[in-house]
This record gives sequence, C-alpha cells and structure tokens, in this order.
Amino acid sequence: MSFYINNTNPSRPGPVMGNPLNGICEKILIETTKVFDACVSQSTETGIVLAVTDLTPASPATPLTFISAVNAPNQDVTISDLVVDRLESCPNYANVSANITIPVLVNYRDADGVLGTGTSSITVSKNVVLYVPQPSVTPINISASAVFSSEIGSYTAENTFTVTGCLQVIIRVTAVVDVLVPSYGYPVIPPCHAAPVASACPGVFEMPLYPTASGPVNSPRF
Repeated sequence: MSFYINNTNPSRPGPVMGNPLNGICEKILIETTKVFDACVSQSTETGIVLAVTDLTPASPATPLTFISAVNAPNQDVTISDLVVDRLESCPNYANVSANITIPVLVNYRDADGVLGTGTSSITVSKNVVLYVPQPSVTPINISASAVFSSEIGSYTAENTFTVTGCLQVIIRVTAVVDVLVPSYGYPVIPPCHAAPVASACPGVFEMPLYPTASGPVNSPRF
C-alpha cells in the first residue's frame, strides 16, 4: 500500500474529514519560504530574436529551419536591474521593475535534414505593483519563474531565429522565515506492495522513523 492505496489509517496526508481540530497534538516550528505576494503575466511575444549558441551537432549546414523553442531544462530564470520603488500613499506596496532573462532551448533542422539543438535566451522587462513588507533582519527576495513556448519562427541571420511565442511569467515576493503551525504529528508510513527481502539488521527495523520530542511538562526556571 501507500499513503493513498488501501490505507485507512487516520495519520496520513489527505483531505480533512470531520472536525479539523481533532488530532492536533502540538505546535511545531518550521523553516520555510513564505510568499507574501505574487502575480502572473501572460502574453504573446512577437519579433523575439534568438541568437543561438552551443549548436549540437556542431557546424550545421545552413540555412536552418526553425522547429521550436522552449525553456532550457535545469536552468534558472534570472532577475537583473531590480528596482523596488515604494508607493508613498501605500507604504507596504511598491512598483517592482526588473529585467527577467529566460534560458531557451532551440530545436531546428539544418539544410541536410539533420536535427539539432542550440541554446539562447530572451529578456523581458516587467513593471508591476506588489505587496512588499517593510525591511527586517530577514531579507525580502524578489524571484521569478517563467514558461516560454514557440513553434513559429524563421531563420533571419547566421545562427539566429526570429520567433513568435507564448510567455508566462510569475513574480513572487518571498522570505525564508520560521513559522509556527499546528500539527497532527508524524504520519504513519505504510508498507510498500513489493517489500524487499528481509536481511539481518538487528535493531534497525525496530527504530522509530522520526525522533521523539516530548518535552517536559513544566519549563525550567533559571
């Protein structure tokens, strides 16, 4: 079984049934990234120039025929020229402007019919109004994520395409904080369907999965 297969144990993740206060046993402190505000921008971008580098295979026969362009895998969106300009009438809000650069993977076919790929990037400017908390010891971070997709484009110069694509950008105001939350305690992890063959591991399988933190009833006094 798993958390969700043939498992009726109440100590498992899933929808809350009945009174949500039943079963809460402690307050726990967790370190997490808190999102104070976010917004999404969706647009169709035309005339995007993609200068392609790191062509694979190298030295393709030109002209190249554009196939598609998408986000480059395992590469982060970056923010530059960030300006946070607080609004005098609403001190907790600000005009947030920045240049957002999205790494792009370009797929093409060369003049000999050989498929290839190359890397490029697009940079867009965004200016939005967001809730930005007042300065504190914990720094506020402005981050962005993006999705880009294009299947319309033409070869316009050496190793260069001009394309039209769909772009979605999400901008977030975040901070790494400690948050106190109510908890139902640790989950009960059920056995897998295909359990491994048991081996001689004296004492290991009897150990609890998680450390126990049942603190003293009365706090110490100094």
